[in-house]
Amino acid sequence: AHPDDIEIGCGGMILTLGRRLPRPLFHWVVFSGSEARHNEARRGASLFAGECAVELSLKTFRDGFLPYSGGEVKEFFEDLKRRVEPHLVLTHWRGDAHQDHRLISELTWNTFRNHLILEYEVPKYDGDMGRPNFYFPVDEAASEEKVTHLLEAFPSQRSKPWFDRRTFLGLMRLRGVEANAPSGYAEAYHLRKAVFEDLAGE
Repeated sequence: AHPDDIEIGCGGMILTLGRRLPRPLFHWVVFSGSEARHNEARRGASLFAGECAVELSLKTFRDGFLPYSGGEVKEFFEDLKRRVEPHLVLTHWRGDAHQDHRLISELTWNTFRNHLILEYEVPKYDGDMGRPNFYFPVDEAASEEKVTHLLEAFPSQRSKPWFDRRTFLGLMRLRGVEANAPSGYAEAYHLRKAVFEDLAGE
């Protein structure tokens, strides 16, 4: 929905998968933002994707008003469906208190019906963190790197009291406790539906 949502919600997973998978391609979509915020989004994608290929889509819908542009947002999702066939889709949690986040989650599910979708969390004043049921352990180095990249890529957000090192590391530490992660750090996601296929490849 906004520049920095991806990096906050699943930056540790992106850093980790980018190093473990052979030649991954990230389709990075941001639906709102000014030119200054888009520059931050470009910086965030560059830092988190590293050497991996990125296809970046930056839209200019008004922050906080995405549901009122729902038809146009839906049209973009339909176009995206024609262009990409993802192995994994990362989006907002459908129970998020922010109206922009909820719309993006709903349209993600409307669009990618046969895909693995993980819904990430974004901390905020609303106290809407929920009870996630899928955990992705993140090693200590990647956890520190995630926070460093967030603070570097998004200077416009540093004036917000919650946008700091303590928030991001604290949340990953809490989720690491819940996941019994070896490093002590993890990211948490909501997994609504998954299909288990034959691992034997028959």
